[in-house]
Amino acid sequence: MSYITTYTEKHFDPLHPDAAQVDIRDIAHALSLTCRGNGHVKTFFSVGQHCINCALEAEQRGYTPKLVLACLIHDASEAYMSDVPRPFKRYLPEYEKLEDEILEMIYGKFLGEMLTEEEEMLLKQIDNDLLYYDLKVLLNEPTEGEAPKLHIPLNYEVLPFEQVERTYLELYEKWSAGLKG
Repeated sequence: MSYITTYTEKHFDPLHPDAAQVDIRDIAHALSLTCRGNGHVKTFFSVGQHCINCALEAEQRGYTPKLVLACLIHDASEAYMSDVPRPFKRYLPEYEKLEDEILEMIYGKFLGEMLTEEEEMLLKQIDNDLLYYDLKVLLNEPTEGEAPKLHIPLNYEVLPFEQVERTYLELYEKWSAGLKG
């Protein structure tokens, strides 16, 4: 078998990705059940919650609907191929290539175009700002540098996956409508 069966019962082949098989419901569901930090955290905190926080932070910073939506889906490739921790990922160039290919396809499908270099930089800044707090709160990891200023309150409460999934989909609807209108 060369595919995974998704929550919506699609057959997705990560080695030959097809945009027609990508479904926001699969992404929301999978990310709401995927633990941040490869599971090495003090308490469960989903990748879905992290993506929601990134998008909410982008919205509060006054970014465009496209960039806010990009923040929501920036880890969407993990719904189809899981994630590899940052320190190890750099030794897996083929994995990174497939991850980039799937993410580009997802951006094309949901954003209509790729991010500009500036948009990528802004997204990465938000992702890194939230990683600072994730490491501190979820791992008690000493963090270097000054704490980034956030525009949203962070809540690390364990939430039912159904709630995270529903919120993710609601935010997707809100911000994807902003792209069209």
